[in-house]
Amino acid sequence: MSLGLLATALALSTGAALAAPEIAVIVKTTNSNYWQNVQKGAAASAADAKGYSMTFQGPASESAIADQVSMVENAVTRKVAGIVLAASDPDALVPALKKAWEAKIPVVLIDSMVSDSGKKYYQSFLSTDNEAAGEASAKALIGKIGTTGKIAVMSYVAGAGSETGRVGGFKKYIAKNSQLQIVGTYYSQSQMATALNQTTDVLASNPDLKGIFGANEPTAVGMGRALAQSGKSGKVVGVGFDGNEDLKNFVKDGTLYATAVQGSYSMGALGVKTLISVIEGKKVAPFVNTGVVLVTKANVDLPEAKNVLY
Repeated sequence: MSLGLLATALALSTGAALAAPEIAVIVKTTNSNYWQNVQKGAAASAADAKGYSMTFQGPASESAIADQVSMVENAVTRKVAGIVLAASDPDALVPALKKAWEAKIPVVLIDSMVSDSGKKYYQSFLSTDNEAAGEASAKALIGKIGTTGKIAVMSYVAGAGSETGRVGGFKKYIAKNSQLQIVGTYYSQSQMATALNQTTDVLASNPDLKGIFGANEPTAVGMGRALAQSGKSGKVVGVGFDGNEDLKNFVKDGTLYATAVQGSYSMGALGVKTLISVIEGKKVAPFVNTGVVLVTKANVDLPEAKNVLY
């Protein structure tokens, strides 16, 4: 080997040795305050750990599942130290997770579970207990409107792990504890404008609607805007999910009665912290519940709500 080639090879190997191990955080989309708050928590834990670099990625929308699969596969190809993943689809991500497992790259799931066929390919799952959160949302709605009448469910991506638990928990509680009639379940694909239009249509076609549930951030924001624009604020009782500035203001001004807020920052922070523990050979819990707070006008300015609103 010539001296020039030897110098180049040494420089490349030195650069590789100096490069900090990469933690790839891959979420459902980067176009949401909720996921940006996850990013803040993840970045804080990566910085605290020292010796690691972190990348943060997500598709343009939560329904762009093939794009998310490609992101996971690319992370495996570039031999990252580990992956924190919020899976957009419970089945579609399993083959990519298998590739990570085969490459001995640890994976920690956050927010949404994958199907049983993928269970051996990840080391821990951190999430809101979505079924319990859905039940809490239903209980809050029943507490406000009673046990009879019509309600609507504004959901997001059918079959997503968080959606199945959250909306399933909501519907089960309604069925078990009331005679409320659900006039329909509508899927916004996590697009605020779609949720606004769908809610506007539901309100127009059901003038006797008593309550409505918006199951994630963009859906609940669209739902709140539709309630406000149609003059139904406070007349149709709205319960949202997640806690950005819009939803906080909707609770404050009475457009929504309540919103159930996940610990998104802690989900990102604990997700990265758990992954680093796995990378370093430490034992981790198979499931960590990151919690939910029901925010109403009564507690919106108290520490319990301020700690989760973003």
